Amino acid sequence: MSGLSAADLPAMSPAELRAAWREQYRKPAPDIGPDLLRRGIAWRIQARVHGGLPRSTTRAIEKAQRRLERTGSVSSPRDLAIKPGTRLVREWQSKTYHVLVLDDGFEHDGRHYTSLSQIARA
Repeated sequence: MSGLSAADLPAMSPAELRAAWREQYRKPAPDIGPDLLRRGIAWRIQARVHGGLPRSTTRAIEKAQRRLERTGSVSSPRDLAIKPGTRLVREWQSKTYHVLVLDDGFEHDGRHYTSLSQIARA
């Protein structure tokens, strides 16, 4: 099966898919249905041909996985926060909204908010 391509996958039986998974991932296939096996194998084939995820993305996924194992949840990383001083502009239902990002929240129409959700509900 070493010459396997993504085009071969739709015609493969579940047993053939499990064998292809083992060949691609070097470990037994997880207990998932044929459709997910096909998707996983197709991704692996494409990653080998076109390159996989960037190392920074892989590190972020691994970090989230460790956080999930430790805490039971995956919260969004704080390093993706919007920098203070940034002005957010959004048009919605023919009205333009301007929000200023602060060190401790947001300012909209001269009022302070701790989250963008609060502004949306206001």
